[in-house]
Amino acid sequence: MFAEFAGKILEYFVERYRVHFVLDVSCNSVAQKIYVELNNTVPCVRLLNATHQIGCQSSISGDTGVIHVLESEADLEWPLSKGPNPPYMVLLESSLFTKSIMMKMKNASSRVAGVVVVQKTSPPEFSPHTTCPNENTGVYTETYDHNLAHCNTTVWNPRGNGLSYEEFDSPVFSLKEDNETEVIKQCYFDHNRVVNGSGLQYPLCAMQLFSHMHAVTDTATCMRRSSMDFSTSPVMVCDPLGGYNVCAFIRPYNSTAFGHKENESVVIAAARLDSRAFFLEDSTGAEGSVSGFVTLLAAAQALREATQEAPPTRNILFAFFHGEVFDYIGSSRMVYDMKNNMFVIDLDNVHSILEIGQVAVRSGTNLFLHSDPVSRRNNTVHDEVTNLVKNLQSSTAGLNFSLVETDFSQPLPPSSFQRLLRARAIPGIVLADHQTDINNRYYESFYDNAAHLNLTYPSNLSPEEQLEFVTDTAKSLTEVATAVARALFKQAGGNNSQVNKINADPKTVTQMLYGFLVRSNNSWFQAVMAPELKDILQPNPPQYYVGVAKSSHQANALTYLVQYLLANLTGTATNLTQSQCKKPDELPNESTYLYSYLWVQGVVPPNSTQRESFCVRTAVRLVKAVSPAFDLGDYISKEYSTWTKSQWKFIKARIFLVASRDLEMLTLGVGVAVLFTSLLVTYFVRTKADVLFSSVREPNNAAY
Repeated sequence: MFAEFAGKILEYFVERYRVHFVLDVSCNSVAQKIYVELNNTVPCVRLLNATHQIGCQSSISGDTGVIHVLESEADLEWPLSKGPNPPYMVLLESSLFTKSIMMKMKNASSRVAGVVVVQKTSPPEFSPHTTCPNENTGVYTETYDHNLAHCNTTVWNPRGNGLSYEEFDSPVFSLKEDNETEVIKQCYFDHNRVVNGSGLQYPLCAMQLFSHMHAVTDTATCMRRSSMDFSTSPVMVCDPLGGYNVCAFIRPYNSTAFGHKENESVVIAAARLDSRAFFLEDSTGAEGSVSGFVTLLAAAQALREATQEAPPTRNILFAFFHGEVFDYIGSSRMVYDMKNNMFVIDLDNVHSILEIGQVAVRSGTNLFLHSDPVSRRNNTVHDEVTNLVKNLQSSTAGLNFSLVETDFSQPLPPSSFQRLLRARAIPGIVLADHQTDINNRYYESFYDNAAHLNLTYPSNLSPEEQLEFVTDTAKSLTEVATAVARALFKQAGGNNSQVNKINADPKTVTQMLYGFLVRSNNSWFQAVMAPELKDILQPNPPQYYVGVAKSSHQANALTYLVQYLLANLTGTATNLTQSQCKKPDELPNESTYLYSYLWVQGVVPPNSTQRESFCVRTAVRLVKAVSPAFDLGDYISKEYSTWTKSQWKFIKARIFLVASRDLEMLTLGVGVAVLFTSLLVTYFVRTKADVLFSSVREPNNAAY
């Protein structure tokens, strides 16, 4: 009886106060009747380094608050002070996602349980990064030149507000502008909307966010806790950030012969792969990283034929560094390996370096050549830099832009080149679209996307037609890639008669921009990828955050895309079968010491359903990009990156209706009363059982 009564009571309250939305749910569990799960969310997570922890987390049981939609900064007064039903879960559009608003809510943590940011329109400018990126791990230290340290002469990112480096003890989630956003807003308007200065009556619409992080304090602490093995299944508290660099020589070296190469001189052509944002998984990096590495990929393709017909006297190394946003993880790893004879060349083999930075947002017809004023005090270095500048400037003949050298007294912008300079005075140039502070209005934010590069397509084009449509941005970067390729050929000692034959392909550039910034799952990317990697292609851009170093030796999607594109753009299609491609050492004239062999899907011919797969012989290699600090066990290193990412149990967001405090107490009171009544009844029945359940014994001589 009691169980049936209690069940009816529970069913009544569930049906009375559950969220009244039309859901395609067949299961009738209590939880699914109460909660609406939000699936399209991205959390702000916790990162740690040698000295700090940054990012966001919820309490261990999640944080819950009444939803308040912030419509203007003035509206912030309601959740911070006036609202009668704290704590609040604040929903705001991206235009209100500013440091001032976020810090006000952080300082009122007792009244604000969390924040949900709806990505919508882009503000005029927004950069949550610092004003001086990677200032403590670049070349400009107090010992190198104290006048140039800490961006004393040039503040590279004046728009930077440092929001990505703040610590929030409440959850902060990103939410796409979609149906889930509308559901939340409708719930707010129906139940929570402020009318004439007072809230609506109960029930109120509430949200619960789960993003509890395991790691605390700093990298040294979390790595120590991760190493403590108290069970057969130890729990990792945090993981080092890292991945793989993508490298390729135009003339490959034996991949097992490390160290110095006699009589070998190498020109390094570099670009970075990664970017970041406040919400790491929302990183896009259109100007920050994609413009640079797409330009370098196109330049590598443009050089392929010329370097085969007339090989230059010096070798060229194409290096795509990963993890550069987090204190130069990829480049510092390569330098460390070169210094310790764990790379196929060493620092003494490096002749010069040309790095491609941000090159897609020009304010005029000029791009700028940045060099290091300190190393140029050496006459030999100065002369070689001057020669590299001359090679670059002469390579723009017939193109619609010019290359201008910056002031000699100005330091290098944030760049991988700085890590090589920390090891040796190497001649080099960083090519960028800014003369002083960077042009990128959205540096290291989720607004640095395809729209930022004006990557737009006519509305009547299909996805396949958009892939082939040559945009103005693609045309511009094609010219930059042409100049870069010609300059590299000259710098490597190539024959001048070949220079004018070197031209980048605008179709390749526009396809790469589409694949990296609009839709990675397209016919061209499908054709150049391995069959087993086809699932990394998605109807959206790849993730540009470096991720964590995986023990399974797997790279992330971005790394594989760049590896296979570079292999197809610079390698050779062979006649090897799939089985031969997997074991080429069994064949004459093939060697895995010099080359990698990649089996790719190929295109689908017209009037066919079968792909024409083939094997690519390439000099492209993946090289570990994990900070040496973790190999050395130096988790408080000032020389190398120490960034780690916290582990967590699960990430979840959901909304529901919450009853008033009075009704909750009444429900509790009724439940307690029913409980004690049932106990009293049970006690009475047990003590009187012999009376209540006794039966009169009939006499033995009874007759019927």
